[in-house]
Amino acid sequence: MAAVIKPERLKQGDTIAVVAPASWPDHNNALKAEEFLNKSGFKVKFGNSLTRKKGYLAGTDQERAEELREMFADEEVKGIFSVCGGYGSARIAPLLDYEVIRNNPKVFWGYSDITFLHISIFQKTGLVTFHGPMLSSDIGKEEVHPLTYRNFDKLAEPVSFSYTEAISPLKVLSPGRGEGKLIGGNLSLIVSGLGTPYEIDTKGKLFFIEETDEEPYQIDRMLNQLKQAGKIKDSEGILLCDFNNCGPKKRKKSLTLEEVFNDHIVSSGKPVISGFKTGHCSPNIAFPVGAEAILDTTRLTVEVEEPFSIS
Repeated sequence: MAAVIKPERLKQGDTIAVVAPASWPDHNNALKAEEFLNKSGFKVKFGNSLTRKKGYLAGTDQERAEELREMFADEEVKGIFSVCGGYGSARIAPLLDYEVIRNNPKVFWGYSDITFLHISIFQKTGLVTFHGPMLSSDIGKEEVHPLTYRNFDKLAEPVSFSYTEAISPLKVLSPGRGEGKLIGGNLSLIVSGLGTPYEIDTKGKLFFIEETDEEPYQIDRMLNQLKQAGKIKDSEGILLCDFNNCGPKKRKKSLTLEEVFNDHIVSSGKPVISGFKTGHCSPNIAFPVGAEAILDTTRLTVEVEEPFSIS
């Protein structure tokens, strides 16, 4: 894995590029996101992907990959924010110019389908990126939780980050203490990368996962695959984040999510805490992918070191 590179903190007046690396966004929500960023003191540069449509994709794979290359290479742009997820990030991972990304480190932000890019970018370049709320599907909503808004203040702050029960109730599923770089994101996207050049490396890392709209048996299938691939065993600890709308639907006679977690994760003996509000939820708290962190079940905390370079 490449040496870790940290992006510079954003400053008032910086330009943020808004792009759609996967699906195309709701136009009205994208405009609300622009208004929010402007009020926060940032300039906005929209990518052409926001106006392109190719089926469920925001343009061709080549167009979306080239747009990311251009935004990373653009000296005016200091941050690159994904407007929405959907589907399509994995299609452009082989087309990204990782050398340009490595040589032009800057804030890269998004979650859900963008998970595939967080993992591929960090593992290919070492750049710390941010698994955080989308500008359209989160910030563009009628009602946004104050803590979701607060994420964006962190982009200009030099302080470390601590996740405690002041944010949400947390539960220890397996005691212990783990240290390592944070890696993870959406469970479906993580599993889809197994067997590819972008397969997640959890060795010596703190592994966080979230999911939405999957039944317990589907979560079971994916966690079983991760377990058999050694990804649970290799990690130093697991953060179970939000599993939105993941109750039984088609299969009424079902294991509970907690039973599934016990079978595949808690049984590993690694320290495990559940309840982190990260992912398809409100509030949606940003995690820096690749930043050093400590998970401590005694204190019920995750402490994350400063994810930015000193500017």
